[in-house]
Amino acid sequence: MTSGDVPGRASDGPLDPDPGGVASGSQVSALLEDSAEDLYENAPCGYLSTLLDGRIAKINRTLLDWLGHRREDLVGRKRFADLLTVGGKLYHETHFAPLLRLQGEVSGIALELKAADGGRLPVLVTSAVKRDSDGRPLLIRTTVFDARDRRAYETELLRARQEADRERERLQRLATTLQRTLLPPALENVPGLDVAAHYHIASVDEVGGDFYDLFPLSAGTWGLFLGDVRGKGATAAAITSLARYTLRAAAVYHPDPAAVLDNLNTVLNHEYQADDPNFCTVVFGLLTPADRGGFDITLASGGHPPALLMRADAGVDYVHTPGGQLIGVLPDADIATATLHLGPGDTLLLYTDGLTEARTTMAGERYGDEALLDLARSLAPTTATATIAALRDLLDNLGTGVDDDTALLAITVPRPGDEQGPQRG
Repeated sequence: MTSGDVPGRASDGPLDPDPGGVASGSQVSALLEDSAEDLYENAPCGYLSTLLDGRIAKINRTLLDWLGHRREDLVGRKRFADLLTVGGKLYHETHFAPLLRLQGEVSGIALELKAADGGRLPVLVTSAVKRDSDGRPLLIRTTVFDARDRRAYETELLRARQEADRERERLQRLATTLQRTLLPPALENVPGLDVAAHYHIASVDEVGGDFYDLFPLSAGTWGLFLGDVRGKGATAAAITSLARYTLRAAAVYHPDPAAVLDNLNTVLNHEYQADDPNFCTVVFGLLTPADRGGFDITLASGGHPPALLMRADAGVDYVHTPGGQLIGVLPDADIATATLHLGPGDTLLLYTDGLTEARTTMAGERYGDEALLDLARSLAPTTATATIAALRDLLDNLGTGVDDDTALLAITVPRPGDEQGPQRG
């Protein structure tokens, strides 16, 4: 870049072409030397050379213009460290200079230079030790890049990131608030039942479409449901809200579980028949106190994973409702039903597929129905509260493997003396 590290060069006269119109060898050499000197002085970056003690031996016009100094005020009078801010000078003495002596070159160090008017110039500095043919250090050559645009870019990038973080936090609060409105604020206290529920959020950034509820009907009967709307976000939230309130209203009008789901299917099929139809899976149950004690339960399923029954005698099995179709897809959905009796010590678990489809390995293997069945066998006989506690631990341990929200609802007919109130986690 430079024509030498000692200022000054003999002045050359104008170039005269030879008789053939071609510059002589000496003229070409002078032209190249002049171009190199001009490039050094007016380069798009700053150059300076310092002696081993740091005193400035040479500095180009670009850097002088940036700092507003005169050449005679710096060359032979100032050290490179004198151009740095207080913090930069400290860093230079403790890190920059020792590292340069150790390895002979230091690249891309962010520093700030002091301008003559007191301003600060953010720069990126690269220094290298020049050595003679015997390897002895002679001087230090330093290249200085103006980092004002980069600093402005980084500042703007930081501001944009902070703004994005604030917006994300706002959306997370909105999503959390919206999610809470889609779930019952508290579970009903059903006489003769131990009830527990939990909602596991897979992502705080999006509203999931899982939902559940337990509510009283006439003549001492109770309704419960648990479902999963396809997708996430505002559309899923709207369908979840519609499904939840439709199920409650339909159950009051006609509590037969199959009729309740048929009503919901009609509503969703009518409201969401666009190019991108929306649907959900739902299980609805009607609980009626039995004369022999406990509860008789009728379950209707629209494409939902089967409920899990854990008996007081430690027997465990799924309550299959084969053939039940997704709710909202077809005008007339096939609704499957099953009837069972829940006696003292028996526990019924309803869940969404975020549980069984959770990833358990890096290869993407799913938790699956058999694993859930094995877990239930290890728990039975159990209670609703204990079941939900065990599944909460499982979901927490799976961590990021749970990539879909999961709703859990469990009910138990307590044994005498074991009655507990409803719990929601």
